[in-house]
Amino acid sequence: MSRRDRPLRPGTAWAHGTAWAALAAIALSGCGADSDRSLSGLIEIDGSSTVFPISQAMAEEFQIAYRRAVRVSVGVSGTGGGFQRFCNGETEIANASRRINDAEAASCAAHGIEPVELQVAWDGLTVVVHPSNDWVDCVSVTELRRLWTPGSDIVNWRQVRPAWPDEDLRLYGPDTDSGTFDYFTAAVVGEEGASRHDYAASTDDNVLVAGVSGDPGALGYFGYAYFEDNRGHLRALEVDAGGGCVAPTRETILDGTYTPLARPMYIYVRRDALVRPEVNAFVSFYIDHAATLIPEAGYMPLEPEAYATLRARIG
Repeated sequence: MSRRDRPLRPGTAWAHGTAWAALAAIALSGCGADSDRSLSGLIEIDGSSTVFPISQAMAEEFQIAYRRAVRVSVGVSGTGGGFQRFCNGETEIANASRRINDAEAASCAAHGIEPVELQVAWDGLTVVVHPSNDWVDCVSVTELRRLWTPGSDIVNWRQVRPAWPDEDLRLYGPDTDSGTFDYFTAAVVGEEGASRHDYAASTDDNVLVAGVSGDPGALGYFGYAYFEDNRGHLRALEVDAGGGCVAPTRETILDGTYTPLARPMYIYVRRDALVRPEVNAFVSFYIDHAATLIPEAGYMPLEPEAYATLRARIG
C-alpha cells in the first residue's frame, strides 16, 4: 500500500476534510505563507504511526497554504523503519515516538547526515480493552509486566487476577519496528525490546484498533490519539504504577501523574535539508501551528515558550 493510498484514521478533522480545511485556509491566509509562490518541491516524511496524525495534519494544511506547490508525503514504517530511511538520506524528516538510539545515530553519521531533534508534543500510551469487558477498570504496571514479559504463559484473564473470569486473553501491540514498542517495553517490562512474541503485532495503530475493537478477550496498547478517536469502540484502562489508579487524559499526561506511560514525541530533520527553502518553510509552519493542530490530532502540545525555542533553533 502506498503512502497516498493509506487510509486515514476515522474521525479526524483532516480525514473528513473540507470544512476544517476551508477554515484553516482562511485562518492561515494572513500568515504570509502563500505569498511566496517561488517555493516548490517534494518533502518526504516517514516513521512513527503515532506521530503520523500530527505530521499528516501539518502536511495537509501546509499544502493548502502554499497552494500545493510543495508536495509533502507522509509514510508509516514505524520509528525504526523511519530512522533507517532517514539515515540513508531517503527522507528529509523522520517521525519518532522515541529518541534516536546510538546505533541509528551512528548510521546517520556514517552517511554524513546530522539529525536535528525537535520534540513537538506529548502522548500517553493507552492500555485498552473491548467495550464489553466489564471486569477490569484498572491494571497495575506489575500486572502488565507479567503479561508482556518474555516467556509469559498468561493466556487467560483469571491468570492475571483470580477474581477475573475464566476467559481467553489475547494481546495486541506494536511490532518491533515501532518506537511505541520500544518505549512500552522499557517502561513496563524494564528492558527496551524485551517482550513476549505471541501477540497480534502491527506497525499500523489502525490495525491494532480494529483488532481490539473486534475481540472481546483483547488487551492492547497504542498512542492516546488512536484511543480518543475510537472511544465508542474501545475502553481505556487506568494504570497503577504504585500510587493508585490513574486514567489517561490530556491533564494526567501533561502533569506527569499518568506514569510511566506519558512520553514525548519527536520529529527529526536533516540539517542539510533545512537549508532548502521548502523544508525550512514546512518545519517553521509545523512549529508555528503546533498549538492549534496538535490538539486536533489528539495529542498534547508543549508550552508556547518551548515552541519559541524550537523556532529559534531552525532559523
